[in-house]
Amino acid sequence: MNDRKPTVTVVVPSYNQGRFLDDALQSIADQKVATEVFVMDGGSTDISVSILETWDARLAGWRSHKDDGQAAAINEGIALGTAPYVCWLNSDDLLLPGGLDRLVDAMERHPKWPAAYGKAWHLDDASGRRTPAWVEPFNERRMATRCVITQPASLIRRSAWTAVGGLDAKLKMALDYDLWWRLYRHGGPLGFVDDEVAVNRNHDATKTRIHRRLHYKEAMETVRRHHGHVPLKWWLAQPYAVWWKTLIR
Repeated sequence: MNDRKPTVTVVVPSYNQGRFLDDALQSIADQKVATEVFVMDGGSTDISVSILETWDARLAGWRSHKDDGQAAAINEGIALGTAPYVCWLNSDDLLLPGGLDRLVDAMERHPKWPAAYGKAWHLDDASGRRTPAWVEPFNERRMATRCVITQPASLIRRSAWTAVGGLDAKLKMALDYDLWWRLYRHGGPLGFVDDEVAVNRNHDATKTRIHRRLHYKEAMETVRRHHGHVPLKWWLAQPYAVWWKTLIR
């Protein structure tokens, strides 16, 4: 745990992802900005707890027991912290060297931004192939057709997080997409940092791969709730993403 007063509260939600957990924690520890890290483990039965025990002295806190899901766990962890900025890093994702530092610097220079986000890579765990994530400057019309923000590359002002009530614990898939909309409605456009910040790892257990139908359902409901209607693109893309891509995997 860093002895300096923390600038960022980082929550790491995890469940049976011990093979990735150490890398995720090390990527946070390698940032220059002072962090307080809370790992919210959902009661893993793999090597996760033994890894957390080796990190114990460097974490602000951790626990391992059954919980009410990812969103509730993240809310729980962020409530434990005190830093002025907050974020979460799923245990299968990574921060790039200096990524969090660049986000904090941008937020300090733009005090009206409720949150900021940068660019990220998708990493295919099987092949090791990296491809750029689809990220672009914030625009409501574009946000209504796709989520232009990749979650691991994001940072949120704690005051804005508190004002919107954190994540909606009822959501399983679109919890970040819904949050971006609520932050936008509360505090204006989220700031874009034109720099690479994080890595989003894709593997066979990635929930957006195995729960495609629920992912689209929640995303479309989120757009309808915050934008007023669902653009045609969603209806055209859903059959391919939910059914055809599943068949050709």
